[in-house]
Amino acid sequence: MTRFFITAILLFSISWVNSQQFEKSKNLDKSEGLFTYYYDAASDKIYLEVSALEEEFLYVYSLSSGIGSNDIGLDRGQLGNEQVVYFRKAGNKLLLVQPNMKFRAISDNELEKRSVTEAFAKSVLYGFKIEEEKEGRYLIDITDFLMQDMHGVGQRLKSNGQGSYSVDSSKSAISLERTKAFPENVEFDVTLTFKGNPEGGYIRSVTPDARLVTVNQHHSFIALPDADYEKREYDPRSGSYPFSFYDYATPVNQPILKRFVTRHRLQKKDPSAAVSEAVEPIIYYLDNGTPEPVRSALLEGGKWWNQAFEAIGYKNAFQVKVLPDDADPLDARYNVIQWVHRSTRGWSYGSSITDPRTGEIIKGHVSLGSLRIRQDYLIAQALSNKPFAERDDNDQAMLDLALARIRQLSAHEIGHTLGFAHNFAASTNDRASVMDYPHPTIYLEDGKVQFKDAYDTGIGEWDKVTVAYSYSDFPEGTDESAALDNILDEASRQGLRYISDQDARPMGGAHGLAHLWDNGGKTYEELENVLAVRQKAISNFSVDNIRTGEPYSLLEDVFAPLYFYHRYQTEATSKVVGGLDYNYAVKGDGQLTVAQMPRREQEQALNGVLRTLYARVIAIPEDKLPLFPPRAIGYPRTRESIEGRTGVTFDALSAAETAADMTLELLLHPERASRLVHQKAVNPGQLGLKEVLDRLVESTFENSQKNAYLKEVQQVINFRVLFHLMALAANQEVHPQVNALVHQELKVLRKTLQASSNDAMAAEMVRRIDRFYGHPELFKVPDAPKIPDGSPIGMDCMN
Repeated sequence: MTRFFITAILLFSISWVNSQQFEKSKNLDKSEGLFTYYYDAASDKIYLEVSALEEEFLYVYSLSSGIGSNDIGLDRGQLGNEQVVYFRKAGNKLLLVQPNMKFRAISDNELEKRSVTEAFAKSVLYGFKIEEEKEGRYLIDITDFLMQDMHGVGQRLKSNGQGSYSVDSSKSAISLERTKAFPENVEFDVTLTFKGNPEGGYIRSVTPDARLVTVNQHHSFIALPDADYEKREYDPRSGSYPFSFYDYATPVNQPILKRFVTRHRLQKKDPSAAVSEAVEPIIYYLDNGTPEPVRSALLEGGKWWNQAFEAIGYKNAFQVKVLPDDADPLDARYNVIQWVHRSTRGWSYGSSITDPRTGEIIKGHVSLGSLRIRQDYLIAQALSNKPFAERDDNDQAMLDLALARIRQLSAHEIGHTLGFAHNFAASTNDRASVMDYPHPTIYLEDGKVQFKDAYDTGIGEWDKVTVAYSYSDFPEGTDESAALDNILDEASRQGLRYISDQDARPMGGAHGLAHLWDNGGKTYEELENVLAVRQKAISNFSVDNIRTGEPYSLLEDVFAPLYFYHRYQTEATSKVVGGLDYNYAVKGDGQLTVAQMPRREQEQALNGVLRTLYARVIAIPEDKLPLFPPRAIGYPRTRESIEGRTGVTFDALSAAETAADMTLELLLHPERASRLVHQKAVNPGQLGLKEVLDRLVESTFENSQKNAYLKEVQQVINFRVLFHLMALAANQEVHPQVNALVHQELKVLRKTLQASSNDAMAAEMVRRIDRFYGHPELFKVPDAPKIPDGSPIGMDCMN
């Protein structure tokens, strides 16, 4: 009787379970996790089971395989946007709804919260027909949703001038290898083929058939974190990224815009202990496809961050390991450092998936461009004195420099995924932060170029401050606001500075102490050092900077970064002219708010910048020109070569023209010109625009050369000066006083040139000035040969 009863129960249970099965899901491959899904191999469809409506989760799209072009910018592992979403039933459909997280009412009053929810638009990302319904569970076909171009590949190709592309469904499919279910996340991967008419060279250079571009896009459904995460108030002095939203339940006498830091969740097991392990450490995993010796360098550099966590009382709270072989880099459970290949060198960057409700970082994802290390090796190769004179394997010092840079790069990009912004003032504080862009510290010792201490090792003092502000776990009863203020006040007392992106950029930035790729507390002193190193390395440069059997064409490639070695310190030094010193000060902190850079420093900076317009400084020595014959077949010029106007031959005059144009774009930037007028008006004793213009003309047009070659180099420079003066005179975005002063300078210059009318160059310049005054509004600066890619590519910066 008992055995029969048990058998009856089992039969009933099986019958009940079967009754709960969806008809469409029978005989389909089933995967259970955060969501249960079914795969139909016969139709290549995925069905999703939805059992909870109106329950929020996180949706993230990304690229699991990319295109491989830095210029197009669609990399393997590239994250898209994260979105809080939920399913809502509407008739015979389930809508995937994205609520508006920017506008909220944090209140116990449900009607108040509803008033804000209804005031601002939400987004319905997709509508799914309900295939079946069983006891409050719904089965929907999500295949078409997954097959969308959510990452915007087609739009990116179009906006980059590469052609019009759209998804070809006949050549697209579910990628089962990377489609998996876990308790806290479900990962879907699809192969998408884009069909179109290629129009640009970038897409042709990286695809076997540019008419058909196949990538993989990834979709992640992720459980949102619990409510135990505690937000931390943002402070502009802290070095962290702000996470913000508008809270319409805020009292009128308080700011409606709320700002908090973005950070990982980290707590001490024992907050009262001076040193404690973390409840759950932050672990980053290095791409297991990274080769040695790069792998070891990246692991070492990444682990530097644990020094900062130890300084605030954590033990082993930050760890870096190698990603398990069976793990997916896009799996939301792993913070990842990914090694990314492209056809040209390009930017590395640190991204993250954050909870849009709180700013909590759920997944850090670093993308490191694999060709960066080769550029650093090339710079070391150019700076070395005849490295391959005796043997072709004498490159350990060059490799050491490149690996030292890659360690710093690993720490830098991880820092972004920990929630930290750039600190471009750190180079004035004895390399106080890995969040700066470091230029190698190269110097002359006993007349020899030394780069044994090119890059710093370990975390910086400023980095310890940012970690302390964002991640300190205070004992119960601590006044957190006061404790955080104390951290920043102490940093200020130590002389640590923090200035980030918008103030440090070479063209738009105005801070005299925050720059990209610079060194030294005094930019002009370091520029003098850089120019001395450059001159010495150029004088040493020979055929022994390449290996035996390599074509002379490669000498030009090695020489290019050496010739333009001064470019970034010139950028930094130019920013001192008309620059300011200021902090992200708050009321009561006692910091300097804003002040003009001292006149003496501006004058010294101007002197340094003008040196880069001297023919004897920027001309390639005549005895080096035989090293650069026309390119050998199979070794064409690239975007990283020195461009010219003489066809297949090497053009030393164009090299000088390009270098001069770089300096003049910086020195005569319209915003800088207006700032010089402004600072002279506020302080008549300061350096003004007229003085800068006078010194510029004196240093170029009045700098006569006897040597025929140097004379022509100087003429090339002078023409660039003339063009940039005319452009500034006609610029309508500057203060009118700028136009007036530059017009005055042009008229004086024309008169001087007119007096030398027997000189063909002077006569040509007079003709061009007269033509300019016929229609100044039509004038554009003639293009100079483009400067080779730089930091690490182009002139714009990301991370």
